[in-house]
Amino acid sequence: MNSKNLTKQLAAKAGVLAGGVAVGALLAGTALAEPAVIYDLGGKFDKSFNEAAYNGATQWSEENGVEFLDLELQNDAQREQALRQFARRGANPIVVPGFSWGAALETVAPEFPDTNFAIIDMVVDAPNVRSVIFDEHTGSFLVGALAALKSETGQIGFVGGMDIPLIHKFFCGYAQGAQAVNPDIEVYENYTGTTPAAWNDPVTAGELAKAAYDRGADVVFAAAGGSGLGVLQAAADTGNFAIGVDSNQNYIQPGSVLTSMVKRVDVAVADAFSDQMNGEWTSGLQIMGLGNDGVGYSLDEYNADLVTEEMMATVADLNAKIQSGEIVVHDYTTDSTCPGF
Repeated sequence: MNSKNLTKQLAAKAGVLAGGVAVGALLAGTALAEPAVIYDLGGKFDKSFNEAAYNGATQWSEENGVEFLDLELQNDAQREQALRQFARRGANPIVVPGFSWGAALETVAPEFPDTNFAIIDMVVDAPNVRSVIFDEHTGSFLVGALAALKSETGQIGFVGGMDIPLIHKFFCGYAQGAQAVNPDIEVYENYTGTTPAAWNDPVTAGELAKAAYDRGADVVFAAAGGSGLGVLQAAADTGNFAIGVDSNQNYIQPGSVLTSMVKRVDVAVADAFSDQMNGEWTSGLQIMGLGNDGVGYSLDEYNADLVTEEMMATVADLNAKIQSGEIVVHDYTTDSTCPGF
């Protein structure tokens, strides 16, 4: 049974919450043998972080002929309940994308020592948990360089989602990359909020982007989950450029999205599923960065006319210098600072 059919059957039996299956409905039916992914708040079709997880699971399922289970949360209170329901029914591994899963997983993972879990963007120290962390600061450095190379005003912007250290990590890398190209660059920094609602507020994000454009910025990086769609729309409305995040968002506003800082959440999910299936599961910390294509920037038919060969050559050189250690990109989360900003 595929995830869509499961959703339909459970909906018929127990009713559906907006955007996802009611967690209690998961108890209905027979034991599960499939891997599972439980999305963070914002929904699996946010065209960004959660959707990258969904795409990774879907592609893996199609390639391996094995179905997967998935679930969309409606509030934070459902986290532990959802984890327990899947684990009790035999789903393995259970992948949870998002730092907000940390506390729930720390509680639940020890209760199910024979179930493997993977968490993305947070470290949970348990023998049956894989913690996948991305070097967002290095990928953001590269798109910051592209922004500075593209800018004609010497002013660029950043609209983050929730005002937390992880998103400051994106900003700091972005600002350093821009400064590496233009030491005099001005970078305007804003966040959509301080609660999880910040990930799904495209109106506020769009207003913040327009304010940056009004100040003179001509490129704005959106590291805001579903809220970032408002930034992409603002770029199209004002004749400026935006930079997408997590998934390749170049197609959403063709001609207005300079590039996207791609974070391969899809690969992290698929790898977890494959490793379990092949008996190659490993727990502990896994870091995905430039060297293993965990982060990067997207080039395709939608932005081919926006990024010149000279720009690509400059960024390729910066990429090589980061990987060789010649350039060290400061990670905001190590000391809560961003030198120079």
